[in-house]
Amino acid sequence: MEKLIDEWGPEKILQVYDPRTKMRGILVIDNTVLGPGKGGIRMMPTVSVEEIFRLARTMTWKCALAELPFGGAKSGIIADPKKISKEEKINLIKAFAIALRPLSPSQYIAAPDINTGEEEMAAYAIANGSLMSCTGKPANMCVIPGEKCGIPHEYGATGYGVFQAIRVAAEFMGVDLKKATIAISGFGNVGSSLAKYISEMGAKLVAVSDSSGCIFNSYGLDYEKLRRVKEEMKSVIRYEPGEVLKSEEIFELNVDILVPASISDVINEKNVDNVKARLIVEAANIPITYESERILHERGVLVIPDIIANAGGVISSYAEYIGENPQKMLEMVEERITRNVKLIIERAKEENVMPRNVALEIAQERIKKKMKNKFYF
Repeated sequence: MEKLIDEWGPEKILQVYDPRTKMRGILVIDNTVLGPGKGGIRMMPTVSVEEIFRLARTMTWKCALAELPFGGAKSGIIADPKKISKEEKINLIKAFAIALRPLSPSQYIAAPDINTGEEEMAAYAIANGSLMSCTGKPANMCVIPGEKCGIPHEYGATGYGVFQAIRVAAEFMGVDLKKATIAISGFGNVGSSLAKYISEMGAKLVAVSDSSGCIFNSYGLDYEKLRRVKEEMKSVIRYEPGEVLKSEEIFELNVDILVPASISDVINEKNVDNVKARLIVEAANIPITYESERILHERGVLVIPDIIANAGGVISSYAEYIGENPQKMLEMVEERITRNVKLIIERAKEENVMPRNVALEIAQERIKKKMKNKFYF
């Protein structure tokens, strides 16, 4: 555990177990200088303390960059949703919410993440005993009738924010989005909503992948048809016409823009040399290893890091937290993502450094400024 500790955190690492449901959960509260720790609950069989810590640290930087009164946190439940019933899944969430009552919502505010959504957030809030204990709740779930109601992540805030990041970065590079080819790794809530925005503005989506494989068509994929295929047949590879590839082959396609929108570390030292995209926008959390990001930067590839690009989700959470409506939320996402991506790109160019290094420097400056006014025992 000691190797995880530095000047920024983590403040708390908690592992919980419920013998009745066999729930095994992890919570990492990384840094609460700016406010209570904010971060989603992911449910996967591979969840570990190290992974949750890395994600919590990402949230620390993300919230600071988005100028939100939240700190960084993350949590996870060790389980495979594919091997349990819907009822068992909800019971795990409830047990987790009860176990975290001493810290949530005072020090930790939950949200959806991989394999959790608005239904799980509703269960979490009720079991926890506070509707302020999580965001991403159903739209009809209100603290006061008509006030501070839920804004489900199904509104696509993260995908919308990633789209804004792509738009700003493409303009900076002189890339005409209506002529660009784009590949998205992952077709969950983020990837599917991003595909919708991309298609609506006329860009050519040529490849999409999920856990079953990748569908590629150089002439472009129809979003509505792709959405129906995924919903009805459970995988994008059933889309026709198109060439079916392995999931990991999407990272090596000759496209203008690549968007990793699934799990962590998908671009790494094993495949980074085969990446051909000119622009990579990180819709997932930590989808590229730091060393691989450095290699891409040295090759002239512009990488917009996760802590800027996918902040739409936490900005949406903040909008819900203060009682804004979905329209106002989307306006907040567009304004903050656009401003921050421009700031980071321009400063990175001036200083000739990786955009991530600039983003981290800005985030750390904001936290240090706040730390001067906070007394620790």
